[in-house]
Amino acid sequence: MKAEILEIIKRYETIILHRHVRPDPDAYGSQCGLAEILKASFPEKKIYVVGQEEESLHFLKRLDTIDDEVYAGALAIICDTANAERICDQRYKLADKIIKIDHHPNDDQYGDVLWVDTTASSTSEMIYDFYLEGKDQGLIINDAAARLLYAGIVGDTGRFLYPSTTEKTFKYAGELIHYNFSRTELYNGMYDLDENVVRLNGYVMQNFEVLPSGAAKLVLPKEILEKYNAKPSQASLLVSNLGSVKGIKAWVFFIDEGDTIRVRLRSKGPIINTVAKKFNGGGHPMASGASVSTWEEAEQVVAELDKVCQDYTK
Repeated sequence: MKAEILEIIKRYETIILHRHVRPDPDAYGSQCGLAEILKASFPEKKIYVVGQEEESLHFLKRLDTIDDEVYAGALAIICDTANAERICDQRYKLADKIIKIDHHPNDDQYGDVLWVDTTASSTSEMIYDFYLEGKDQGLIINDAAARLLYAGIVGDTGRFLYPSTTEKTFKYAGELIHYNFSRTELYNGMYDLDENVVRLNGYVMQNFEVLPSGAAKLVLPKEILEKYNAKPSQASLLVSNLGSVKGIKAWVFFIDEGDTIRVRLRSKGPIINTVAKKFNGGGHPMASGASVSTWEEAEQVVAELDKVCQDYTK
């Protein structure tokens, strides 16, 4: 599949890379890291990265603004996006051919060519794998690409703590750090928090609830976000923090975004993407997301999570 994708890339003069809405470091890392590899390898091609920018990820890369006409006869590559509806910038449909590269469960098989590897820690890991496969066929990786891919791997493995981290993950990360970029600056960009977000984390740690099953929940209504002057995207940065609480098996954050309530699910064992799928969501077995419209629906999510935790045995 990697060889086939490379041959398709070689045939197109214009290549436009997309990723999912509400991007994280792996979304930017895979999308922009692949773009940097292609720019270095094929300087004659027109390579673009598109989508709504996430302010907190400006330190990684700034994106391009292009007209609809650019898609005519172009190749679109969608990175790190399980479902077509979550692709940021739906103009990808205007492209001549569409390639999907992802490490999430392949529930939505969109695109003309699909490379999905659920054993990969991140889509950024897959992009480095793609480079290794094609380096004898003209692929070149530079410092900028290495920095982006390393950020994506670090982000999606929780700094190598998550079970998705494999021997291959460590091997690739070890190779990427030989390139010329500052890991200290990168970590500062990824993990430094504004004071208001740190104070919001204090609220999180004082107000989560744990059920007897080991399921936990945290509700962040709009008035709390306003009190701490925090954006929903900033609140989302705190989701993994409950993982350090002894006795919690899986947990859910409800973040009020005004027009919808964002559901962020995490787990230390129980499979929780099955819960997400019941509420218009999906994701990894241990890290998933969804959305609901009412707080009554939110309680239904808690009930489903509670049941999953009750049924869970190691």
